[in-house]
Amino acid sequence: MTDEARKSDHPLIRVKGVAVTGRGLVLTVLGVAMVWFVAANTQSVEVRLWVPTVTAPLWLVLAVTALVAGSVGWFVGRRRLKRAAKG
Repeated sequence: MTDEARKSDHPLIRVKGVAVTGRGLVLTVLGVAMVWFVAANTQSVEVRLWVPTVTAPLWLVLAVTALVAGSVGWFVGRRRLKRAAKG
């Protein structure tokens, strides 16, 4: 582990004995904002998939989009870590 990586692992604060890092804090704030945004958008929308057009609640479209984006980010991050460990 590099010195730079160790610096980012230092906790900013401790809450009930749990270390909170900057990364964890940012992810928590973004997660709360995403949940609030999804919950606030409840109307139905038409979504054009390649051929069919489907009608779905906007919260469902936003939640699926967030899950797909999170999955892609997780896989890319995992791949980057594997490459760094090899070389």
